[in-house]
Amino acid sequence: MRILQVATLFTPDGAYGGPTRVALNQSRELARRGHQVTVAGAASGFAPVPTTVDGVRLWFHPAVTVVPGIGFAGLAARGLTRRILRCAHEFDVIHVHVSRDFVTLPAARVAQISKRPTVLQPHGMVDVTEKMLARPVDLLLTRPALRRADRVLYLTANERRRIEQFAGAGLGLASLRNGVPRYDPPVQSTRPRPEVLFLARLHPRKRPTLFARIAGELLARGLVARFTIAGPDGGCGGAVDAEIARIGSPHLVREPAVAPDDVAARLARAAVYVLPSVDEPYPMTVLEAMGVGRPVVVTRSCGLADTVRHSDCGIVVDEAPAALAAAIATLIDAPDRAAAAGLRGRAVARSEFSMEAIVDDLERTYRDVVACGGA
Repeated sequence: MRILQVATLFTPDGAYGGPTRVALNQSRELARRGHQVTVAGAASGFAPVPTTVDGVRLWFHPAVTVVPGIGFAGLAARGLTRRILRCAHEFDVIHVHVSRDFVTLPAARVAQISKRPTVLQPHGMVDVTEKMLARPVDLLLTRPALRRADRVLYLTANERRRIEQFAGAGLGLASLRNGVPRYDPPVQSTRPRPEVLFLARLHPRKRPTLFARIAGELLARGLVARFTIAGPDGGCGGAVDAEIARIGSPHLVREPAVAPDDVAARLARAAVYVLPSVDEPYPMTVLEAMGVGRPVVVTRSCGLADTVRHSDCGIVVDEAPAALAAAIATLIDAPDRAAAAGLRGRAVARSEFSMEAIVDDLERTYRDVVACGGA
């Protein structure tokens, strides 16, 4: 099959987060199976701009801001929409990792206007909103794109409800989880202090400043650990730096953002992975931490909370700082428990979230929409 996947923004430090990693993970596995795969999107920060990766052709177009002040939602990819319009007939299916932006929404509408079988995957990023700027975008682009898609892929039952609330009933909905590659077996850390790692975009929803404050409190209580915050700045970088400076401990540090292909190896060097986000739809870093055999701490509003709870591969807590602190201390003070939880997480990642299993489902979806001729 000839497949085009489109995602919003590709950067060397993975600033856009999970959806671009999902697109590349899916595309690599599809290419490994012999499909002709192209990944397209806006790009920034590459020198030179790559044109292929692991058998996947890349159409990376310069990222431009067309609506300032609204972050990723204001981005477009110079020349990409025209390119897709011109080349849409070359693809059997067009799969868009869609969000409210001017990269993926125009790509989806062009694919549909070109009468190509279209699969949309919102990754929890499209639902009812009160933001005034979103209303005309939703009227002209978002809702029509979802309603005309041959399939709309959802991650959780909660996301399915939100999509139907936003776009109405009768959509071609199908379930598709995120997955991770098979990583090398976990290795024992050689750090003198076990590391508690926050690795995500420094964005208010992910609460990196709270992580820093909790770290300071635990260190003040005498917990023997190293706390590290790593990730691209999503609006909280200054606040995080200020909190680290206020605490003034050599055992609480901030590191630069980690390149997407290096995330798994960085997670593997930690003892515990913590994501204190509220309402995080389906965090790839949690799956990746599980994949490398590291126990995780997440909140109950995380889309993977049930998986973590049922597989006992970490600790699920409410959003309160005290609960997060207690979970971290529990895993650091009980390294055997933490190691066992990490191994259970690795087993679940391999059995339920392997890229092989995910792409088996994705191929079936592609075959179905192609067989229907995009109808």
